[in-house]
Amino acid sequence: MADGEEDTRILARGERPGGPVTAEVLPGPRVGARATWVEMPAPGHQPIAWCYTDCRSYLPGSSVTFFLSTTVPSLRLRISRDDTQREPVATLGPLAGQFLAAPDRAYEVGCDWPAAASWQVPAVAQPGPYLVELLNEEDGSVIGHHLFFIRNADQDRATPGRLVLVAATSTWAAYNDWGGANHYFGLNPGTPRGRSPLLSSRRPWARGQIWLPEGAPRIVNEHRSRKPGPARYECVEWAYLNGFSKYYASAGWASYERPFFLWAEKNGFAADIITQDDLHSDPSALEGYPCALFVGHDEYWSREMRESVQEYVRRGGRAARFAGNFLWQIRLEENNNRQVAYKYDARSHDPLAGTSQAHLMTSAWEDPLVDYPGARTFGVNALRGIYAAFGGMASRSPRGFSVFRPEHWAFDGTGLTYADMFGNEASIFGFEMDGLDYTFKDGLPEPTGTDGAPEGLEIIAMGWATLAEAGRPEDAYSLMLGDGDARFRDSLLGDGTDESLAIHSRGSGMVVSFRMGEGEVFTAATCEWVNGLIQGDFYTETITRNVLNRFSNRGR
Repeated sequence: MADGEEDTRILARGERPGGPVTAEVLPGPRVGARATWVEMPAPGHQPIAWCYTDCRSYLPGSSVTFFLSTTVPSLRLRISRDDTQREPVATLGPLAGQFLAAPDRAYEVGCDWPAAASWQVPAVAQPGPYLVELLNEEDGSVIGHHLFFIRNADQDRATPGRLVLVAATSTWAAYNDWGGANHYFGLNPGTPRGRSPLLSSRRPWARGQIWLPEGAPRIVNEHRSRKPGPARYECVEWAYLNGFSKYYASAGWASYERPFFLWAEKNGFAADIITQDDLHSDPSALEGYPCALFVGHDEYWSREMRESVQEYVRRGGRAARFAGNFLWQIRLEENNNRQVAYKYDARSHDPLAGTSQAHLMTSAWEDPLVDYPGARTFGVNALRGIYAAFGGMASRSPRGFSVFRPEHWAFDGTGLTYADMFGNEASIFGFEMDGLDYTFKDGLPEPTGTDGAPEGLEIIAMGWATLAEAGRPEDAYSLMLGDGDARFRDSLLGDGTDESLAIHSRGSGMVVSFRMGEGEVFTAATCEWVNGLIQGDFYTETITRNVLNRFSNRGR
């Protein structure tokens, strides 16, 4: 997601879920600015706790170390596998509570809190996500959340129906504003809008990224407006009123990977989980699995991650991507504990810009100086797509995909025909999309091949998106993003004229399928595909089963 014009606020974090929010403006708001806020620990009368661990994933038999800060005198940690049953597997404590402030630039350097507890992962622990609930010892109430994963060590990865889900932890990190800043906004001195290009993993996740109450709004408004007016961001309004991160709906386990994981297990798929850190460090992380799965908002990747996926597919693996916005190259440093992303400022601020390593600078994959279009990995590019049904971006657009090749195996059993739409009722075509340069031939979309699309790629369904937010002049004050992404794309790929800017304001979202070496890739390039599974949309569910059955060998 792009940057917008906002002022930054710090929440006084002592409220309970649903409680009142107080905020201090730092600095004063600018004319036309939209308020944002960052999460900082503060002592207070309301019970609350924060937690992080020394890693994001662990093997059975290893030790998990917990780092804590809290406003209560005593607390416990309850650890449960975050599945439909959520049965506790361990409880730690009671532990003496201690309030620890966030150090200066905690978002960049980490918290450096002392270890408060540890847990030995049982050798027979079931792989998957493990939710940590921080309990107030006084009344047993939950006053904070954390999450880590246990990886598959011994089970047969090649079992039909077994998948490996790669959690988009780099995108979670990019939106995590805990401690004062993320890759978008904050209190970082000397950078546009106070954003930080350097983010530490040694800090808690922002509130709402790991756990959400029932009914929290998604990133796309539930209903279209039936007349023109100011842009609305219902999730942002809800977050402000209820004391959650402004970006809770943009990225995180609670909004994206968790609903997909629960759906997969309910439908008979054994879904192991690894993090992007694992994918970055271990080229064999996907080895043995018949299918690697990517879901939700998955925007930030290192080159090492991409190369691991491409080599896996070339050797015969299958990659299923139900995710959108494959946009930025990042670097991981300090044993994966620091994420680097200069983004729009990479050409002027990234230390690798202008060097022999300029292809590794943290700009867009489609930047000619990086020259590694995302289409080479997943068949589509972020800057050829981006926004639909979000804020003032194509707010009245269809919210589903139009079918163009109904004979494709992914549509088996759906009854869908040429020009049918699916997913509209569940708004699966929404938030951020990826697409390609394309043309139409005899009523069918065809990739032009000018932007990295692999040979033999089929566009089986698509819709239209935009890189520019617009509306009536009297509603301009309400827009979050404006045409910033269109201008960025034009600065990389256009000539700066008004005509060029108009061209680079137009995008698309696509469902594509292609072979890569001995393997196969299926991409439904939208962040909100998972909402079709949440709502039980017949077409979204059927297509998802078709892909996973084929790719996990369960249907053979």
